[in-house]
Amino acid sequence: MRWAGGRRSDNVEDRRGMGGGRIAIGGGVGGLIVLVLALLFGADPRALLRQMQTDTAQEAPSQPGAPAPGVPDQSREFISVVLAETEDVWREQFQKMGRQYADPKLVLFSDEVESACGVAGAAVGPFYCPEDDQIYLDLSFFEQLDQLGGPGDFAQAYVVAHEVGHHVQDLLGITDQVQAMQQQMSRREANQLSVRVELQADFFAGVWAHYTERMSGVVEPGDIAEALQAASAIGDDRLQRRSQGHVVPDAFTHGTSEQRVAWFRRGYETGDPSQGDTFAAGATP
Repeated sequence: MRWAGGRRSDNVEDRRGMGGGRIAIGGGVGGLIVLVLALLFGADPRALLRQMQTDTAQEAPSQPGAPAPGVPDQSREFISVVLAETEDVWREQFQKMGRQYADPKLVLFSDEVESACGVAGAAVGPFYCPEDDQIYLDLSFFEQLDQLGGPGDFAQAYVVAHEVGHHVQDLLGITDQVQAMQQQMSRREANQLSVRVELQADFFAGVWAHYTERMSGVVEPGDIAEALQAASAIGDDRLQRRSQGHVVPDAFTHGTSEQRVAWFRRGYETGDPSQGDTFAAGATP
């Protein structure tokens, strides 16, 4: 990804090194592992955090903070460029819809962070909080993504674009509609709807990739393959096999590897936000 020299977003806030040392993880080490695998890429943070805050507090491992003053911070620079790319794409797309895009803020943190959705630890993974229109990211997550089989800078950009996809959903009113529907559903049905939400965020990430490739030229050969590999790496079926040796579809939170890849690919190939209705009956890419 040709990101060096790109425009930097002004909407990155660095809170690394400011978090506390204790988070509620529940279930000891085993619970933490399940949490990491189950919640990659933005499970509903409000429901999650309410559950976490009732559990027993456990000591969290220390995470690296921000570099010392005067030391170049390439990670922050990279995130700033990627966020700027999403801003450019979605401002233009919203203008085409006759709407105005409001940029989200991206908060970098280590250990734990306080958001309008509650206090979250690094184990939650990247998440978007619709209560404050902010994305929260502990950069140590990228190490986990690499270990899960999703290496590369464009794979990391896909993570950011996915979370921005949740912001797009919020601005379009999709988030509120889904939450209202979930209040009238069984737990199983509500969970299935959450999967559709995540797949649509993957689709919007693909739309971003479609336009950023054409608008700025930051996309290099092999970058899209990196994003597709990352989407496959964090499919629910693959993560469940890795963590417990078998697949439980009713426990899916984000969709299978095949679904995640397919919806990202549809967004990338069409570049048309209207083609991402993952909620339609029998919707398939």
